[in-house]
Amino acid sequence: MVELFYAEDDPDIAGAVKEYLEQRNFKVVIYRRITEVRQALEKHVPAIVLLDWNMPDGSGESLCRWIRNRWKELPVIFLTVRGDSPDIVSGFQNGADDYVVKPFELSVLYARIQAVLRRTGNAAKKYLSCDGIQVDVSRREVSCGAEEIDLSVSEYELLLYLLQNKGKTVTREKILEQVWDVNGNYVNNNTLTVTVKRLRDKLHQPSCLRTIRSVGYRMEDTI
Repeated sequence: MVELFYAEDDPDIAGAVKEYLEQRNFKVVIYRRITEVRQALEKHVPAIVLLDWNMPDGSGESLCRWIRNRWKELPVIFLTVRGDSPDIVSGFQNGADDYVVKPFELSVLYARIQAVLRRTGNAAKKYLSCDGIQVDVSRREVSCGAEEIDLSVSEYELLLYLLQNKGKTVTREKILEQVWDVNGNYVNNNTLTVTVKRLRDKLHQPSCLRTIRSVGYRMEDTI
């Protein structure tokens, strides 16, 4: 299932797009304000974002620019009534991957979303997140909210493995095998315990990183 965020304050348009795309294996989350989209993105990155230009609390153009500055590879499509050439040019200059003018055919929108995803790949696999903790896999960068977090190699590999298995309980044995043993670094259970403690400290004791007693660890969204 492909997750899509859609910034649109018109409930009729938003509802029609959501219904159509969700019949085609998309999960569509609607946001009526720019502030809501920003808050959602800071916690979790979807595969693609659709933006209206005129929103009640600001401009989709500024939101697109903000997204592009933070997530270089997150695809963005404008879906707006503003169809003049200067607006279209401005949309692309501010980081849009495509630009669809209202009114539009739902089948055409779907085809263009698919085309953008073919070109850009699934951003949800490039930006892993849980409760505001985000990993840019391509750049090996970690952030917690707006703060960049400096992790050791083992701390990063542990966090990455837990995020790749978000929502699942992973055993201590499996973590040792996948994070250390696979590289020929044979360590004991105490090394894992210490690494988890250091990771928690650096991430400010996140509630989303849970210890499953006598089994292992689990990362899952709590907010």
